[in-house]
Amino acid sequence: MFKTLQRAFQIKDIRKKIFYTFMMLVVIRLGSQLPTPGINASYIQDFFAQNTGEAFNLFNAFTGGSFEQMSIFALSITPYITSSIIMQLLTIAIPKLEEMQKEGEDGRKKIASITRYVTVILALIESTAMAVGFGRQGLLEEYNFVNAAIVVLTLTAGSAFLMWVGERITEKGVGNGISIVLVINIISRVPSDMTTLYEQFVKGKSIASAALAVLIILAIILALVVLVVILQGGERRIAVQYSQKMQGRRTYGGQSTHIPLKVNTAGVIPIIFASSLMQFPIVIASFMGKGDGTGIGSEILRGLNQANWCNPQNIKYTWGLLVYIVLTVFFAYFYTSITFNPMEIANNMKKSGGFIPGIRPGKPTIEYLTKILNYIIFIGACGLVLIQLVPIFFNGWLGASVSFGGTSLIIIVSVILETIKQIEAQMLVRNYKGFLNS
Repeated sequence: MFKTLQRAFQIKDIRKKIFYTFMMLVVIRLGSQLPTPGINASYIQDFFAQNTGEAFNLFNAFTGGSFEQMSIFALSITPYITSSIIMQLLTIAIPKLEEMQKEGEDGRKKIASITRYVTVILALIESTAMAVGFGRQGLLEEYNFVNAAIVVLTLTAGSAFLMWVGERITEKGVGNGISIVLVINIISRVPSDMTTLYEQFVKGKSIASAALAVLIILAIILALVVLVVILQGGERRIAVQYSQKMQGRRTYGGQSTHIPLKVNTAGVIPIIFASSLMQFPIVIASFMGKGDGTGIGSEILRGLNQANWCNPQNIKYTWGLLVYIVLTVFFAYFYTSITFNPMEIANNMKKSGGFIPGIRPGKPTIEYLTKILNYIIFIGACGLVLIQLVPIFFNGWLGASVSFGGTSLIIIVSVILETIKQIEAQMLVRNYKGFLNS
């Protein structure tokens, strides 16, 4: 990886793209410090101090702390992420969108345009819910229509601007701009999380105890990173053989290739879906100023809250963890089923004269691909659960409340690996151009 970056900086065009990306990230971090007009900054900070480990912690990590400071980028690009997921689901459900996707570049541009509009609509909804829900509880210095409207417009504009920045990075920089914006926000929270761990497990301890705590923390982080790298890079390759065809005096086909099935076929989407579904009731209750009382409703909310899982004092609330695991596995199968179609793959292979050695074309191929895919999805889902489970366990057992969890780690590692691959691809294309020109 370091050799790739070193070679990339030696190439003028790629060096300019990396510098452009870096400057855009500087703009993002500067904007994350600009406060939203009319906001009572102390309210949201007190809210986080009183609700450590609540549903908003992951959201705060995705916004790079902007939500905690209620800056103009408080929503970050989360509306765009949600919009993209919605559009992916609608592409399967609505034939018109499916046709657009198959139109090639023009179709993808149309879908991207619709995604932008949906992003703005979601940003308006989220900012309105925040301005009204938190505004009544003291977020606004003066709760009235004008101040609420200013907050809504500011947060919506900030989210739209970040979406524009992400697209510019994709166009003129390196890597996927939206993913890079998300990663830089998550990474910006790492120093704060490391400070929290230091103060909780190292500060004030004896040298031996402090050294042991540091080694354990580093070992856990390193083990999780290695596991994420293995999970993201793992794939099952299914051999495919193409039959030979005679056209005139020439022979076509006959080559061997493979279908790469990634172990983690759905990426981080199952975790985001499962977390969002479980934390949605908590978010609504927080907006309404409820959820801290007694009764069956409050008990359910506490069970859905990750902060209460694996806590020896409240072990009964760990039932929420079991629900979370089931939802993660379910969404892994669900999301993969709408993004990978064994029947379509089998039909395309049959049209091209391809077949899997030992498997007959047609229905047997579909059944074989489905069987292998189900097996791989289960392994990938178990890997996702394991990566997410370790931080949850230590948060509950030791009270190590940090926003840098398994979800954040998967996103960081996968985006960095993908960006490095794109840089290598650009260097390879440049070498080919140089060879052709010479």
